[in-house]
Amino acid sequence: SEHVLCMVLYLIELGLENSADDDSEEEVSMGGPERCHDSWFPGSNLVSNMRHFINYVRVRVPETAPELKRDPLASTSSDALDSLQNSGTAQVFSLVAERRKKFQEIINRSNSEANQVVRPKIPSKWSAPGSSPQLTTAILEIKESILSLLIKLHHKLSGKQNSYYPPWLDDIEVLIQPEIPKYNHGDGITAVERILLKAAVQSRMNKRIIEEICRKVTPPVPPKKITAAEKKTLDKEERRQKARERQQKLLAEFASRQKSFMETAMDVDSPENDIPMEITTAEPQVSEAVYDCVICGQSGPSSEDRPTGLVVLLQASSVLGQCRDSAEPKKLPIAEEEQIYPWDTCAAVHDVRLSLLQRYFKDSSCLLAVSIGWEGGVYVQTCGHTLHIDCHKSYMESLRNDQVLQGFSVDKGEFTCPLCRQFANSVLPCYPGSNVENNLWQRPCNKSTQDLIKEVEELQGRPGAFPVSISSETNLSKEMESVMKDIKNTTQKKYRDYSKTPGSPDNEFLFMYSVARTNLELELIHRGGSLCSGGPSTAGKRSCLNQLFHVLALHMRLYTIDSEYNPWKKLTQLVEDMNSQVGNEDQQPEVPILYHDVTSLLLIQILMMPQPLRKEHFTCIVKVLFTLLYTQALAALSVKGTEEDRSAWKHAGALRKDTCDAEKCYEVLLSFVISELSKGKLYYEEGAQECAMVSPIAWSPESMERYIQDFCLPFLRVSSLLQHHLFGEDLPSCQEEEEFSVLASCLGLLPTFYQTDHPFISASCLDWPVAAFDIITQWCFEITSFTERHAEQGKALLIQESRWKLPHLLQLPENYNTIFQYYHRKTCSVCTKVPKDPAVCLVCGTFVCLKGLCCKQQSYCECVLHSQNCGAGTGIFLLINASVIIIIRGHRFCLWGSVYLDAHGEEDRDLRRGKPLYICEERYRVLEQQWVSHTFDHINKRWGPHYNGL
Repeated sequence: SEHVLCMVLYLIELGLENSADDDSEEEVSMGGPERCHDSWFPGSNLVSNMRHFINYVRVRVPETAPELKRDPLASTSSDALDSLQNSGTAQVFSLVAERRKKFQEIINRSNSEANQVVRPKIPSKWSAPGSSPQLTTAILEIKESILSLLIKLHHKLSGKQNSYYPPWLDDIEVLIQPEIPKYNHGDGITAVERILLKAAVQSRMNKRIIEEICRKVTPPVPPKKITAAEKKTLDKEERRQKARERQQKLLAEFASRQKSFMETAMDVDSPENDIPMEITTAEPQVSEAVYDCVICGQSGPSSEDRPTGLVVLLQASSVLGQCRDSAEPKKLPIAEEEQIYPWDTCAAVHDVRLSLLQRYFKDSSCLLAVSIGWEGGVYVQTCGHTLHIDCHKSYMESLRNDQVLQGFSVDKGEFTCPLCRQFANSVLPCYPGSNVENNLWQRPCNKSTQDLIKEVEELQGRPGAFPVSISSETNLSKEMESVMKDIKNTTQKKYRDYSKTPGSPDNEFLFMYSVARTNLELELIHRGGSLCSGGPSTAGKRSCLNQLFHVLALHMRLYTIDSEYNPWKKLTQLVEDMNSQVGNEDQQPEVPILYHDVTSLLLIQILMMPQPLRKEHFTCIVKVLFTLLYTQALAALSVKGTEEDRSAWKHAGALRKDTCDAEKCYEVLLSFVISELSKGKLYYEEGAQECAMVSPIAWSPESMERYIQDFCLPFLRVSSLLQHHLFGEDLPSCQEEEEFSVLASCLGLLPTFYQTDHPFISASCLDWPVAAFDIITQWCFEITSFTERHAEQGKALLIQESRWKLPHLLQLPENYNTIFQYYHRKTCSVCTKVPKDPAVCLVCGTFVCLKGLCCKQQSYCECVLHSQNCGAGTGIFLLINASVIIIIRGHRFCLWGSVYLDAHGEEDRDLRRGKPLYICEERYRVLEQQWVSHTFDHINKRWGPHYNGL
């Protein structure tokens, strides 16, 4: 039993603590005079007895025991023992043979003597049914020692073979200075390890024998019992594995036959030429990505004729637009003087910026300088299951013919995943590719930066450099067109049409790269706003960004940017006549490069490249864009400082301009930026005084470096996420204060020889494509030309808010009575009446009429209309007279429950019981998490159509 085993281990450990060290290198000889033939051990020293092997033991077992049948030595006659004793083996084990001879003589005596010596008298060998079986004495061969039994016990307790590994093999200090606590609590494995370590410390012979035992093959561990569900899963995986092995075997056989045929044909045609078949020999090494269709069960790669797709849910989202520059959530208004103004939200700030740009610059240039999707952006998520496109069409036909009442609309393309039943509304085609592309992308590059810049420019200029083009009319291209239409139809027209000219191609271009931006930014929010945790996200295996990028890149290649206005040239080349870039009075100028959103430029450059993208080109693009981002940070810093700050910075940097590392010194670069921007009216007195009043900051070198890093961090996070999805590289984990340096190193911005002994400086990541001061002069000239006429607008466009905090729902009061007393008599701002069923939006705090016909507009009731304006189709409303929360998602709605509970933790729906209700923070956090992660459709199951009547 476990109690006996525990006591035995305790006594062995107690004996080892009180035993003297045994350093004898030789085992005690067994050939000496016989001392105690019936004992197992040669002496009384526990340390030496632990390594002594016991060959045979005498035990009392039933006559029907299997040990008697399979151990021929136990029933050997005395004649057989005599012959064994005369052999060479008996001479070696003389004492053991002598013992066995005497044991066998006792067994083979007459019945009367045997009964007297071995067992009590029994009248006959027959026993009544149900009585205990008769016992007999048997000699069993075990060949074990205490050490070997302890090691086997360790294997049994851990449940796996070779579980014990001597710790001193890795660190000899364990034996020299063993840190073994005298009394240590733990399980059986811990106790066994402690005993073995003490035995090895006290005797070098024990240490050697333990190592020899561990080197031998251990007995197999009994198989673990598995449930029927686990067995079914294992059988399914085994069948899939066998199918893949058969498929690879057939492909390899076909390739070998093709190779032999080609070699034979070449020998016949030109026997003198010995040309290696590089293509055919490399072909068997390429393994394409294999997908399992959850409908037909077949496994295979995605092809142009029969493409495979991911089951995805496309939904419009305004979660990003609710980010603010403050980490504290806004409070729900509970008094007339308390109001929430949306001017500080991320969506409002970006809308104002785009409007300002479109007012002064060319419209087509403005649409390449920003991103949209902060409100009404399209978020793509998947359950991770794949199916053939033709199987999906058959599945949709079967759903249309099904007369069972469903919670979704098949006519709108909605369905549930055939395997996991998760809600979905589209299928994202998987681009045909292989699993070895990552290895090709990761090859080290010895090309210079200038060569890579030229390659990027040439690749962007190639029209439609895709293996599959839209004009080829394959099944894959048709499905890519179809899913692109689904993405466009997911959100409302007002959220994707920002051009002054409706239907402009530039507007389509802006929408497509903004879809990629929306999904990357939302993944950052799901990771907590930073990449400090590293590794895959919570939905790492379910990411569909790689497939989404192929679809977006394919469609973006249909639109071309005029090479004369390509931002890549402004970033990497010097212009001879800078006045030509400014434009004239009759024509609006292009947006200055310092006003461009760098993350948007990154996505444009990546999606305009032929796919799959090579790693060296990606790193080159990131390095070039980082120089622009760093210059933007210096310009914004100069505007935030006072006139005295700028004068001091300008003087300090001018003293170090002639040093060798001037292009990587932030003081020199900041001084040069200030001197160039001073040529315009950017730093005029009114603006300087106003800015100083708004931001009275005492700048120090540490605070300046912190500001620059905070300005650049959002770009590094998006770039690292993009690299993670495109090339499969793991994201490193780090502390918050070292996130910038770790991400910069991960992206290849830091030189390999960079020393980390000194404090990290962000300017060390700079790698200028051309002379730094020349390109900065060119960029600043565009700003000074604009600020000659519009100084205040030029300053506002330079200061970009780049660090947005995580989005939150409104903070609710502790007592529900506070909400009820204020809102149940509040008049509606539209109809100026007290609504019968008042409700309040928990995202923005707007007071609305539920089911109110008085506020109905264009056949939409107020709640449905507000969900489209506030959440792009998603609304979270607290019903004042019922204390419950209602969720609106598109054309469906559901009752979520209540976040206010009574003292016993129970809801009071419709306020029938009249109990005091208090906020349940845990429930409210769950509601907020479902809103941020866009999982209302997956978690809540009781959905129904609202017919625009809420």
